[in-house]
Amino acid sequence: MHNRNSLLATSFLGSLMAFGGPAAAETIRIGIGHQSMVTNTVAGGIVLEKLGLLDQHLPKTGKYQNANYRIEFRDYDSGPPITNQMLAGKLDFGVMGDYPLIVNGAKFQETGKQQTRFIAVTGYNLKGTGNGIVVPAASSVQSLQDLAGKTLSTPVGSAAWGMTLKVLRDAGLSDKVTLVNQSPPVGAANIAAGKIDAHADFCPWSEIMEFRGTGRKIYDGSEAGIPTFHGIVVRDAFAQKYPEVVEGVLKATLAAQKWISEDPMRAATQVAEWTGVDKEVLYLYFSDGGISTMEASIKPQWIEAMKYDHALLQKEMDIPDLDFATWIDDAYLKKAYAASNLDYDAMVQSVVSPIPRAPGRKPAEIWFADKGIVAYDSTAAMLTAEAQAKAAGQAINATYVYDNLSGLKLFGKAAYLIEDPSGEVFAFMKKSDSEQHIAESGGVPLSAAHPVAMLP
Repeated sequence: MHNRNSLLATSFLGSLMAFGGPAAAETIRIGIGHQSMVTNTVAGGIVLEKLGLLDQHLPKTGKYQNANYRIEFRDYDSGPPITNQMLAGKLDFGVMGDYPLIVNGAKFQETGKQQTRFIAVTGYNLKGTGNGIVVPAASSVQSLQDLAGKTLSTPVGSAAWGMTLKVLRDAGLSDKVTLVNQSPPVGAANIAAGKIDAHADFCPWSEIMEFRGTGRKIYDGSEAGIPTFHGIVVRDAFAQKYPEVVEGVLKATLAAQKWISEDPMRAATQVAEWTGVDKEVLYLYFSDGGISTMEASIKPQWIEAMKYDHALLQKEMDIPDLDFATWIDDAYLKKAYAASNLDYDAMVQSVVSPIPRAPGRKPAEIWFADKGIVAYDSTAAMLTAEAQAKAAGQAINATYVYDNLSGLKLFGKAAYLIEDPSGEVFAFMKKSDSEQHIAESGGVPLSAAHPVAMLP
């Protein structure tokens, strides 16, 4: 009976086609290359996949009424392999960091036959936090200058690599530090084993090493003064043929960003299960005041940063020219924002940046294993609550504080804490900053072993 029905259906479809009726259903392959371990890309990759958001937002009317979508997600450690797969026509979309995005656009334009379009941002940090340089936890190195004569590894071609080139040049260390190419997992493993002097990486590897106690950050990307972000490129041939599909992918990305922002603890817990990145690290990125802002608009600051990055890449790697005016295309994103009842122009103007002692934001948090996140009115109050919880045998996943100078969110256990003569407790990312505070204003350092010894 089943075969007979299939034959009848096939015959009927053939008759419709003969008389100018609906064509056979088209299969549209949507190949997305993403990086599930990279915090700023998850809204354009792993969250879409695991929550099935593309199924909810891809077009299903008009010329897409009978379309069959074959969605393929492919996961990578870094951006360059995604570009190679896109050049080979095996992927349609790529989610990657600022430097790899630029290389992607330039390599495609160089072919003279193919193009990509930069169409959205998946996550950003205005000041460049997310990139960082880490040393082994037991290392004596405390600053960039201490790296003279030492070896630093980094994923070549990545945003962290670009940051490293800039900061070493600015510090006069370009010819004094040996750079080697290592992928994020290899670099992190070598830091843990003490086999490399330092490792520079992109989000969230510095914080993974801090949280696991294997590494210590000596330089944060915010000190370089260049924004860092990740975004989406699409093959122009695909976008021209299926513009509504591109809009659907972007609507799904906006939904993923909203899902993360609505409940950062839930998102951190879920993404941790999908990726293996510690949930406590993900919360450091996703939460209010956290490292990443998940918002897709293409802001003037990003364009200026990419032009700066492109000049650096041309000098260091001799990459091709890039016509930014042609490559950057926010037309699809504007339609996705409008369809999602969002004001695109307003979002372009809205830029989130860390602010020291931000008004209305409590300065410290504890993530309890049993009752979730609790915020405190002071870092001193958080430390007291932490001590009481430990004495009572309550499990704590992590504590969070903010750098007194930059407003950067930190793990409490990775921060240098100072009890000021006023009784207030200040947190610092760098030991040298805490020491300077003591020298200028007085105060007493609180050790990790006795964080509340000096508190009333």
